[in-house]
Amino acid sequence: MSDNAGVIAPPPLIALGAIGIGFALEAIWPTVLPAREARIIAGIAIFALGFAAATWAFVAFHRAGTNVQTRLPSTDVVTRGPYRFSRNPIYLGMALGIVAVGIAAGSGWVTAMVLPFLAAIRFGVIAREERYLEGKFGAGYRDYQAQVRRWI
Repeated sequence: MSDNAGVIAPPPLIALGAIGIGFALEAIWPTVLPAREARIIAGIAIFALGFAAATWAFVAFHRAGTNVQTRLPSTDVVTRGPYRFSRNPIYLGMALGIVAVGIAAGSGWVTAMVLPFLAAIRFGVIAREERYLEGKFGAGYRDYQAQVRRWI
């Protein structure tokens, strides 16, 4: 048995796939979001928020001395930094990134792809990670789950 969560795919690839599918749908069935300048400003602001959340989470992983990549073993349950508020701040950051790209590009399809992204992450990544972490860290992880929400 390998010492990792066995997720369906690396989460960044799932996010990029969602964006790519959104742009493909946009090419077939165009959507138009109004107010170009406001969209770009909003997209940049949302992207910055998502990037900040993910960066803060990466720093917390680094400080805890555990791996961020899902294909590598977890050596600790990270409970500091953004993990005090959400068990999945990196995935929240990715979701905000998808929404930001969609808004800035004026694509309703890309923006809407956040929903299938969240479903794929929830069932193909988080469910597997939670089983893995509970199996590896037992009561310590279950206590953390009871104290901190999955999303926000």
